[in-house]
Amino acid sequence: MINHKIEGLLGLCMKSGGLVFGTDACMDLIEKKKVSLVIVASDASDRTKKNFEIACKRNGIPICIYGEIEALSNAIGKPNKAVYVLKNQNFADEIKKIISGGEIIG
Repeated sequence: MINHKIEGLLGLCMKSGGLVFGTDACMDLIEKKKVSLVIVASDASDRTKKNFEIACKRNGIPICIYGEIEALSNAIGKPNKAVYVLKNQNFADEIKKIISGGEIIG
């Protein structure tokens, strides 16, 4: 189950051009360090999750394993997408705050 606020934020981020999806496009941005947050669906393959966790750790980028592929894909209107990159820091901060269940300090 995906939080409806996160659905809305992903949709807004998509419309503003601040959301990238798909493994290859996302990995390219991570390597270029042009990313505020990476979201990988919890039902993505173990290999996908591991590869993105390693890339994010290497590049100092926050990553969240969250939601299911179907729910996240529906939020942006694109089928079968497991990996998302948020380029906008404000959207990223708000989504991290919702996922963690509280306020972000700092």
